[in-house]
Amino acid sequence: MLIAAVSCSMLTFANANDPDPMEPTNGKKDDVNGTVLSCEFKKPLKDVSITAILSSKKEMVVFTDEEGNYVFDELKPGTYKFVFEKTGYKKITKDKIVVKTDEAFQLKVEMIEEEDIDLMPSPFHF
Repeated sequence: MLIAAVSCSMLTFANANDPDPMEPTNGKKDDVNGTVLSCEFKKPLKDVSITAILSSKKEMVVFTDEEGNYVFDELKPGTYKFVFEKTGYKKITKDKIVVKTDEAFQLKVEMIEEEDIDLMPSPFHF
């Protein structure tokens, strides 16, 4: 089970110079774009909040669409931290993501559902 959890929290990088053959191209490079999926079902997650933080300052927040896709346009060059959050899922933080001028890349993230923890002891425990 631990192996599955580790593999689900992995982040995949793809160089924007190698576009996905399934994705339409419009000639414009986005700074950072990607997809967020549920780890367990590999389905797109809608309304995931993704925050781009540069030098401890929140630069921009975007949300995933119906297909789990998101786009950050026109981020300043620098080293960012990206925080992925959605109610019912474990927060994912990715540090040291370098954004360069006129270079784009993709971040694909799989989020793990939070397990409900029963904090009250069961009456049948005794």
